[in-house]
Amino acid sequence: MGRVAELAGVSVRTLHHYDEIGLVCPSARTTAGYRAYSADDVERLREVLAYRRLGFGLREVAQLVGDPSTDAVAHLRRLRGLLLERRHRTDAMVTAIDRELNARAKGLKVTPQEQLEMLGARLYDTIGGAYTATRRTEPRIAAQIMDALGDAQTVLNVGAGTGSYEPTDRDVTAVEPSAVMRGQRAPGAAPCVAAAAESLPFEDHSFDVAMAVSTVHHWEDPIAGLREMRRVARRVVVLTFDTDEPEWQDRFWLTRDYLPEFAAVLADFPSLAAMSEAIGARAEPVPIPWDCADGLFEAYWRRPSAYLQDHVRRAMSVWTRVGHQAEQRAVQTLTDDLDSGHWAERNGHLTHLDTADLGLCLLIA
Repeated sequence: MGRVAELAGVSVRTLHHYDEIGLVCPSARTTAGYRAYSADDVERLREVLAYRRLGFGLREVAQLVGDPSTDAVAHLRRLRGLLLERRHRTDAMVTAIDRELNARAKGLKVTPQEQLEMLGARLYDTIGGAYTATRRTEPRIAAQIMDALGDAQTVLNVGAGTGSYEPTDRDVTAVEPSAVMRGQRAPGAAPCVAAAAESLPFEDHSFDVAMAVSTVHHWEDPIAGLREMRRVARRVVVLTFDTDEPEWQDRFWLTRDYLPEFAAVLADFPSLAAMSEAIGARAEPVPIPWDCADGLFEAYWRRPSAYLQDHVRRAMSVWTRVGHQAEQRAVQTLTDDLDSGHWAERNGHLTHLDTADLGLCLLIA
């Protein structure tokens, strides 16, 4: 027992306690009466200690490691997802600290809201509170997604957020790493697992289809996440966007004329060709209706004044990523151009369109 305690970095007293409460019970005893741990016992101890170091209480740990439907591989995938979430949380705090240090070095005033951003967990924990106001299911996009799902009965929704676009007539399991987003899921919504796309805690081919809607660009490793979806499901449906076209940012007036920083946000985002190849998918364009109910970034292409509203921008991750200064400059310039009529002069032709192709597309594998 002493050797096991030393290797695990815990006290012998801790191992005694785990044995007493039935959390990790050694399978045998030596002739001298000492506890003897088998390989399976050590594996269970490893899982217990990993969950403990992630902040889980003993009762929660007992439920996690005692789940008969979860094997060692599933535990490893779950632990990896939780560790990725913690890394995202740390990265977000470092970014917020750097932003505040930079502002203070320039003698700029840091607002209470900006100070509290340092405590934010990950991007969706920052912007997630605004989702219920503007991020609703757009029926025409939903219909295209449902067609792509086909006759699938078991559905995994990866990066599920608050549950938009989840089918209500199938057996759905959701995956969402952000506690803020999970907390906004409607009563009676599909069960939601706290995990990351890159480490899905499910066995191969567990679902008929895995879907992901407007989330891939937030993943730590999009290609790895897509491959995980392909691993756990027989079919994959992903709503994403195309950045393969040269000067792709010019197809939308907002990124072309007011927010060139958007291109830098997606500098490391994989190409549509690379994502398609990773899962063997074909791409299908998704036109955005002029009165789109889902307040995604491109939704207001024919309603430019919407981008002047703070609550609308807060539900779009782009604005958080480009930073406060770029956001304020874009808003002020757009305000001036709307007031002067310059925006209408350059984009007036859009008022005659019912839909726009701005690069949104479905990958269907």
